[in-house]
Amino acid sequence: MKNQRSDTGERLPQAASEPVGLLPRLLTSRSFLIGAAITLVILAMALISFLWTPYDVTKLVVANRLKPPSPQHLFGTDHFGRDIFSMIMVGARNSIAVALVAVGIGMAIGVPLGAWAAAKRGIADDILMRSNDLIFAFPSILSAVMITAIFGPGAVNAIIAIGIFNIPVFARLTRGAALSLWTREFVLAARVSGKGAARISLEHILPNIANLLIVQGTIQFSLGILAEAGLSYVGLGAQPPMPSWGRMLFEAQTMMAIAPHMAIFRAWQSSSPYWA
Repeated sequence: MKNQRSDTGERLPQAASEPVGLLPRLLTSRSFLIGAAITLVILAMALISFLWTPYDVTKLVVANRLKPPSPQHLFGTDHFGRDIFSMIMVGARNSIAVALVAVGIGMAIGVPLGAWAAAKRGIADDILMRSNDLIFAFPSILSAVMITAIFGPGAVNAIIAIGIFNIPVFARLTRGAALSLWTREFVLAARVSGKGAARISLEHILPNIANLLIVQGTIQFSLGILAEAGLSYVGLGAQPPMPSWGRMLFEAQTMMAIAPHMAIFRAWQSSSPYWA
């Protein structure tokens, strides 16, 4: 901001603080830079694993079992002789895919339900909110464990379990944000012009709450990765021979005394969504 002058020509003091852009503030935030770096590394590993991994994660080489970290095996090998770094790369791909699809299911079903409840209100709104309360009464990981235990372990059932819990999250967020907009002047003008509730929701309500949904989607994505790791840890996620962060950490528990490197790198990788 330029210095201003008074009516007498004297220079007025400059404002104490200047507005700062978002990007410069982010680039000076250490926590943001650390989280962004870890996130980019995980995404890069997941993308590269589609084309290349140092070793075949399905090939067992018993002669190389429990090798410590070395130039040949950056993170060492496990009790079957598989390269841990290669397994982490493929495990990142699986965890991201499960979380991404699960969040997509939650948004695809939860957002229309929340918008419909906000538009209709009355008994439809009450039924939806009470159903949400029933689902929220149980911890998410326990609900996912119950669903996968009933329908069997596997990546598909893990996606369904995590996606079901995401539905009320997005439904409640959409309903709350939409209710505050239905009383706004531009919505009342749209109703006077003859637009129906569905058209108003699509053209006026959802575009104005899209930023909230995107932020919530990123939060649920990181929680989905942790949920997938938790399900795999108890044997209800992706099944062998497909690597999974949670199952890799479970397998490393029994080897802590003789091969601690198996747990160190896997525990760091499994907890990385907290940083991101």
